Amino acid sequence: MAVDLGKFIAEVKKAIEFEDLAGKTVAIDAYNTIYQFLSIIRQPDGSPLMDSKGRVTSHLSGLLYRTTNLISYKINPVFIFDGIPPELKRRTLEARAARRREATKEWENAKAGGMMAEARAHAVASTKINKEIVDSSKQLLGYMGIPYIQAPSEGEAQAAHMVRKGLVYASASQDYDSFLFGADVVIRNFTLTGKRRLPKRNVTIDVRLERIFLKDLLASLGINLNQLIWLGMLVGTDFDSGIDNVGPKTALRIVKDAKSLNDVNEYIKKKYNQEFDADPDAVENVFTNPDVVDMSASDFHALMGKNALDKEKLLEFMCSEHGFSEDRIGKYADMLIEARRAKGQKGINSWM
Repeated sequence: MAVDLGKFIAEVKKAIEFEDLAGKTVAIDAYNTIYQFLSIIRQPDGSPLMDSKGRVTSHLSGLLYRTTNLISYKINPVFIFDGIPPELKRRTLEARAARRREATKEWENAKAGGMMAEARAHAVASTKINKEIVDSSKQLLGYMGIPYIQAPSEGEAQAAHMVRKGLVYASASQDYDSFLFGADVVIRNFTLTGKRRLPKRNVTIDVRLERIFLKDLLASLGINLNQLIWLGMLVGTDFDSGIDNVGPKTALRIVKDAKSLNDVNEYIKKKYNQEFDADPDAVENVFTNPDVVDMSASDFHALMGKNALDKEKLLEFMCSEHGFSEDRIGKYADMLIEARRAKGQKGINSWM
């Protein structure tokens, strides 16, 4: 489970427009974004888009169209892919896998019963990212000339590190863990803006681009970053399950009175007769000392200019290999070329 900070974020988030990010470089949580595309881009019965060989292509569609849209606004994206997760995340990953298996069964049952709306909702819950999807995403980004980084561990940690170093302006992710990793600026709904239908409900909402500054969040809560990490641990993160009967508001009250993680430990033992289900020092260390690639400004600049758009290979990959319309893909390739030309670019080298 990702940490639940939604109630607190609501007080400090600000709606912005894509034009507000023109000229800025944004680190995008690749897994988070690909998962969104796989969840949203589906057929009425919940089936993802597939090519003639039965390979899922929903993510390719989303990556091409949405990323092209970002570049048309003169935004410079760099995608961050997750690496090997910390051992502390094992239980969370196993629980997610179990939920996906159950959702897959419910999806098949709903389809067999002709309940398409219900089938689609279960299909979304069954969404899984595998190696083939990751590899094809990287391949597409390469042909588009879009840079990406393979993080050694958590992608959100890598993105937050890059924000703090000033290599990128913001981290784009739906998960609130980005704040616990210390991302100074987080953009939400970066690839989700527009009309969206809520799962299992016949309701459509208008999703807006949002920006949250970590300093505003901490100021509104009256705590520091270490206390925010403890708050997250109390309500539950991907690395611990939290403390029973402790919600965000109660957790905030506890950490405000704590000077150290040991103070938090002693309080929950005395008040709730509970202990964290994972080593609290180890969980805290995941957030304060994450495994990341440390890049210099010159190294990052070189990465941003490493690949140029290859229209011929892009068309071959999307159309010949995966069955997309050549006219449509060609149109988007030309849009990418024109967007760079409009910025007076010869390539991605000038993005920094």
